[in-house]
Amino acid sequence: MSGKFSRRDALKSMVIGSGVLSLGGVASSFAAINLIDEKQTRFSGENIKHSVCRWCFEDIPLKEFSKICKGFGIEAIDLLKPSEWETVEKEGLVCSMATESFANIVHGFNEPKNHKKLQEQYKGLIEKAADHEIKNVICFSGNRHGMDEETGLKNCVEGLSPLLDYAQSKNVNLVMELLNSKVNHPDYMCDHTHWGVALAEELGADNFKLLYDIYHMQVMEGDVIATIKNNHKHINHYHTAGVPGRNEINDTQELNYPAIVKAITETGFDGYLAQEFIPTYKDKATALQEAIEICDI
Repeated sequence: MSGKFSRRDALKSMVIGSGVLSLGGVASSFAAINLIDEKQTRFSGENIKHSVCRWCFEDIPLKEFSKICKGFGIEAIDLLKPSEWETVEKEGLVCSMATESFANIVHGFNEPKNHKKLQEQYKGLIEKAADHEIKNVICFSGNRHGMDEETGLKNCVEGLSPLLDYAQSKNVNLVMELLNSKVNHPDYMCDHTHWGVALAEELGADNFKLLYDIYHMQVMEGDVIATIKNNHKHINHYHTAGVPGRNEINDTQELNYPAIVKAITETGFDGYLAQEFIPTYKDKATALQEAIEICDI
């Protein structure tokens, strides 16, 4: 372990000392370092498949960001729209969670009036995803808008069931994200693991899964490791961020990410763990490198 940290520190010293670890020059800097010793800049991904959410680093051009990710050994980028897929594919990465502008957190499948339009839109996205061999497409419950949870669950079953049959024929999963309604997404319905699990069990489809966002569920319910262990069969994707603040996942925040990732791997998980923290470091690439280091158990 000590050798691992010394390589990271050596890398940071080399790049920061050169004065080129800026958003504009970071890709060329890491490319040069890779030529010196690829092993010093890439993480193994031996026990976990690394991904990262695009929106947290959207001020870095996607092509350049893809090169940075590739240099770190990150295999995928999350929450990309179809117009962005080819850019990352050309850099040897994949989209680990597909989305599109119509995928709406507030207006989702718990409202019957949304079903017809969402089903049409999602079928198009699922077909595109299948053409690119993308396995996961994100979806949302929607906000409560005064609706009780039982009614919302029933409505989601009615709206999602036809889509799941179509997605199954395309070898695509629909993945509903668990989000907190306490801080970031007031009134969101799928805000507790038990509700998402109840929906998954009611649907009874192998290609409906949950995106367990560690940050959101720590804010909402805590007990992260036990919850993961008890419900892992319904989870095929994870997001990270520090609590409180949704920033870096280092020891400035309350979650023990090495222990959480270890628990995830012990369930036999073979999907992606995607970083979704909002960087506070001046150099965002360094923040991402640190997060991958923490989770590369």
